[in-house]
Amino acid sequence: MVTRKGKVFILFLLFTLLPLKTAFGAVLPSFTDIVKKVGPAVVNIYTTQRVKMDFGWFDQDEFWRRFFGFPPEREFTRRSLGSGFIISPDGYILTNHHVVARADKIKVKLSDGREYEGEIKGTDKDTDLALIKIDPKEALPTVLLGDSDKLEVGEWVVAIGNPFGLEHTVTAGIVSAKHRVIGSGPYDNFIQTDASINPGNSGGPLCNMAGEVVGINTAIVAQGQGIGFAVPVNLAKDILFDLKIRGSVMRGWLGVSAQDITDDIAKNLNLKTREGALVAEVFPGEPAEKAGVKVGDVIVSVGNIPVKDVRSLLYAVAKQKVGSMVPVVVMRNGEKLTLKVTIGERKEGLKISSRGEKEAEFYGMIVQELTPQMAQELGLKIKKGVLVTGIKPGSIAHQGGIMEKDVIIQINSKGIENLDNFITEMKNSAQSETVLLLVVREGRTLLRTLRLN
Repeated sequence: MVTRKGKVFILFLLFTLLPLKTAFGAVLPSFTDIVKKVGPAVVNIYTTQRVKMDFGWFDQDEFWRRFFGFPPEREFTRRSLGSGFIISPDGYILTNHHVVARADKIKVKLSDGREYEGEIKGTDKDTDLALIKIDPKEALPTVLLGDSDKLEVGEWVVAIGNPFGLEHTVTAGIVSAKHRVIGSGPYDNFIQTDASINPGNSGGPLCNMAGEVVGINTAIVAQGQGIGFAVPVNLAKDILFDLKIRGSVMRGWLGVSAQDITDDIAKNLNLKTREGALVAEVFPGEPAEKAGVKVGDVIVSVGNIPVKDVRSLLYAVAKQKVGSMVPVVVMRNGEKLTLKVTIGERKEGLKISSRGEKEAEFYGMIVQELTPQMAQELGLKIKKGVLVTGIKPGSIAHQGGIMEKDVIIQINSKGIENLDNFITEMKNSAQSETVLLLVVREGRTLLRTLRLN
């Protein structure tokens, strides 16, 4: 029999713990409404690619082909999978570039099981985004694109996709960080999340609690757990028109080499802050020179977009419309000047080295145009070509045997005389399975094959 004191104690526990349970219950949100709202517009993407086996040197030598019939022609089919989401009722779908790159055939499976052939309408390797199109007979469900700039660290997010082919898998987590740079491209600006993102999730939506897409799931850290990355949806919105109309992205070009401002530089130049990008070189004939930008200027804004460092300068210039005249605000000798710059077009692959020279990067190799001074310093007899100044470990170029200080003089039997020539030939070979390079290394001429697949 429960005593009066016992009853009082039980009532005390009930009144104490019940609010505690309610409080804890209120912390954890329900994601069912989000899944119901977004799920019907999430798709599976299956790709197939015919790949020819590459036997390196033997594959290029006519002697082995003619007298020994080696190597035999062999092909196999490579299959991959990913995710995407429908952004228009007539069948435009946003996904990752790496999901559909070099695919021979694309199949799109909707949430209700219907399947369609997909067509690539545009891709952008720099942001790892792609736009594909299917032709449905009726209007399709779509997602609502949100505003990733308003996303806050600690906010709940939901990832939907098809990891390992497991259709419409939903995971949840929080925004761990914003503006992450992970070295995947020149416009890195990733959302970091601990929502589980696995192979097959690529291209799927990352949603906020309002059911709006705020990111495109893209990358994971293989060595860690709970570390995934998504491309901010605002970055995708900036380039959607170009992808749909042109099939590629046209970005702005200023024509300067710049560097971040250190404490010593700020003190020397009497700058109040370290914000801005210090102009180290102005390239002759480029938009910046024509507008009056000078070495030593500190660029603080481009087209009314604040510039905090070199990376934000690159982003601000890239956002400008090619051919438009925009205000570029610089600090010069303690004075703020506004210059009018007509934005040029950035060539694919073209970059600026830390030393100010023009350089290009393809497949993990960084090259510069070979100058007479470089040739003399390296003891080279040749005067034309491009010099390999850097190789990214594990890249296609690294696996193909390309080394620093190699001089590339041919691409697929076509002579390379300068950097523009190199960029053109590399772009022309982008859809090939292999690229054959003729390089000069320590006075010897060598053939090297890059396997793009």
